[in-house]
Amino acid sequence: MQDHDAPRGASAAPPDASHLFPAATPSAALLSGHDWTGSSLGPLPQWCPALRAAASWLASSPVPKWLAWGDELALVYNEAYARILGPKHPTALGASLRTVWAEAWPALEEPVTAALRGEGVYREDFQLQVQQGDTVSPAWFTFWYTPLHDEQGVVRGLLATVWETTDKVKAQQTLADKQAALQTLAAGNLKLEAERLAQRQEIAERYRLAALATNDAIWDWQLADGQVVWNPALARLFGHALEHTDAEWWLSHIHPDDRPRIETSIHAVIDGHETAWTGEYRFRCADGHYAHVFDRGSVLRDAQGRAVRMIGAMLDLSSRKAAEAALRYSEQQFKALFERIDEGFCIIEFLDGPHGPMSDYVHVLANPAYLANAGIANVVGQKVRDMVPDEADAWVDIYRRVLVTGEPVRFERELVKTARYLELAAFRVEPPELRQVAVLFQDVTARHRAEMALRELNDTLERRVAAEVAERLRTEEALRQSQKMEAVGQLTGGIAHDFNNMLAVVLSSLDLLDRKFLADDPRARRFVDAARNGARRAAQLTQRLLAFARQQPLKPEPLDVNKLVAGMSDLLRHSLGGGVQLETVLAGGLWRTHIDPNQLESAILNLAVNARDAMPEAGEGRLTIETANCHLNERYAAGHPGVQAGQYVMVAVTDTGTGMPPDVVAKAFEPFFTTKEVGRGTGLGLSQVYGFVRQSGGHAKIYSEPGHGTTVKLYMPRLMGDVVVVEDVEQAPAGLHGDGQELILVVEDEPSMRALSVESLQELGYRVLEADGAATALRLLEAHADIALLFTDVVMPGMNGRKLADEACRRRPGLKVLFTTGYTRNAVVHNGVLDAGVHLIGKPFTLDELASRVREVLDAV
Repeated sequence: MQDHDAPRGASAAPPDASHLFPAATPSAALLSGHDWTGSSLGPLPQWCPALRAAASWLASSPVPKWLAWGDELALVYNEAYARILGPKHPTALGASLRTVWAEAWPALEEPVTAALRGEGVYREDFQLQVQQGDTVSPAWFTFWYTPLHDEQGVVRGLLATVWETTDKVKAQQTLADKQAALQTLAAGNLKLEAERLAQRQEIAERYRLAALATNDAIWDWQLADGQVVWNPALARLFGHALEHTDAEWWLSHIHPDDRPRIETSIHAVIDGHETAWTGEYRFRCADGHYAHVFDRGSVLRDAQGRAVRMIGAMLDLSSRKAAEAALRYSEQQFKALFERIDEGFCIIEFLDGPHGPMSDYVHVLANPAYLANAGIANVVGQKVRDMVPDEADAWVDIYRRVLVTGEPVRFERELVKTARYLELAAFRVEPPELRQVAVLFQDVTARHRAEMALRELNDTLERRVAAEVAERLRTEEALRQSQKMEAVGQLTGGIAHDFNNMLAVVLSSLDLLDRKFLADDPRARRFVDAARNGARRAAQLTQRLLAFARQQPLKPEPLDVNKLVAGMSDLLRHSLGGGVQLETVLAGGLWRTHIDPNQLESAILNLAVNARDAMPEAGEGRLTIETANCHLNERYAAGHPGVQAGQYVMVAVTDTGTGMPPDVVAKAFEPFFTTKEVGRGTGLGLSQVYGFVRQSGGHAKIYSEPGHGTTVKLYMPRLMGDVVVVEDVEQAPAGLHGDGQELILVVEDEPSMRALSVESLQELGYRVLEADGAATALRLLEAHADIALLFTDVVMPGMNGRKLADEACRRRPGLKVLFTTGYTRNAVVHNGVLDAGVHLIGKPFTLDELASRVREVLDAV
């Protein structure tokens, strides 16, 4: 007989539900189609593996099952259980078990609590008060509760298999009542036989109706013809959509290994005088797999005691068997863990003794690691007062408090008997009536002794700590100084950037004024020259600021520093004058470095001039320039923020001058700081040297003492790898003016600077087109195929000069490009180094410098 009960609340599973609930499982659509986001469980993909595994197993079962998970005991169930819930479905999905079964909770709380403690719970024909419409009435259920553990082994919920047996219980009650009545009638006269027969028929009919309603597979075996009548649960539980079979069909579906035993036992009951039969066997389901069943039946006999019918019920034990297997596996895991863990473990049970109630305890369980950690063997059965009588009071007090309060404890204590220092954790074993406490511990004697030794060592570390604190303060001061220098560098770099643009307008205007209008006016030319000299000095000042800020464009190349220092001898002697003796100490086998030679030469000359000014004017001083290979180690680098440990080429400039006190040394590299009188220095010489060396990846250090001179050491990174020497190719000098035919496109967004650039180039003999931005420049390039040079500012709104040049060269391969800018940290200079193949003239520039640079770019091959 087929089961025509359609599942309620089911919906089509979303396309991505198959990975958790395969479509073949009976309840996949119900569970995957539900919106779980509003429940305490959260969306399905966020369920933990243990919850997902339990839900998947539940979904694949045709038997009514539910699980409750988490502190809220959120409910998950299959379609078979949805029919038991009735109108409570589907709102019960994800709701709290306490809320869904609020009317039955007083009776359910005890078995649920027991399962959450980790106990398996089985109740048969358990009476509950159930809400049915507006009334609460009794109903009977048979169920099995199994604890659910998470991945850490903690009980987080329970799994339930449920059969409603209300109809069966009522039928049994009715049958018992009728049987009692029949027995009374049987003791009477025979004229009531017809009435007794009618009553038996009525009982049979009611039993048939009850069999249709129960969740057990009820069978009624007519022994005369061998026909068996089944209720619809046969289809729900085992998939056989049948109502009538014969006994052979039933027996043929019993596992071949179980059938002889079952046939023998059932015929022994039928052929004997017993009425009750029970058996446990494996029954083949419609899909071919075997379900574990518990079967029980009762034999009905006629007045002569002959067996005429046998009525029974098959209970599916598959979930219980799975739970038992899981329990066995859990027990095996516990045993393996108990035997193999390194920590000692024991369970103690408190006893009443001569010293009072719970004044002693005995070891009822201990693992092999107990001996390894505590040093005491064969403790099971031993009392603590016999094991360690001198220490027993203290141990009893600690563990008795755990037993009485139920609060776990962690502590460390010495086991004096074995001179072991133990780290212990203890908790009460439930229920409290067991009077047991579990203890987990490990031997930490070695660690304890090390800690004691460390404490003793710390008592002698005061001087070392003071030294370390002083070193840290020195390092922090160096870091603050480095950060201050960095901040000053950013400020001065920004000032120099804006100042350069203003000076460019001033110098270009003065050059054009001199060239065009002052040829016959010496007095006016004298004023212009004075203004021009002032502007050039201001330009040098901004250049030094940019050097300190590490924003000047460098052209580094492999360099032999010994060769550079030797080549500077004449220049240095001329700069130092006759009163200063110059010495050079050049190291043999000096490594090469990768640095801008012109800037290094300028730095050495700057240091030499500073050294000359620090030596007394009367008498002779001595200046020594020394080179050497050096290695700055990690310790040195840690004390000097920004310095990388490694190999360096060192140049040291030492003088025999007056020297500097520490406070002056600390500020010597700062811009505008000088000890010279007004008019003898700008305070930018050493700051320029400092910025150049740091921009080159190096390090500068001053060693000085009043009355003992000063040494400034420049450390430049060693050039690693093979050195490729590029010979300079001399080019024939060319004229610096245009021939009136070459066409130059000027791109500048600043109107005054653009006008002066156009005027200057026209003055130099070039034809000029002008554009105020990239869009106009590209249109002019398309319109004038004879443009020979693109002269563009780098920093412009929208498309900058570098992007404009790239696009122009893509359209006009071979186009010459000359960049100009007052700020070098931009698209054509990276890490302080000018990009390869890039021609740049920095603002401000003179008319002669512009003429030379334009001619150089135009004549380049």
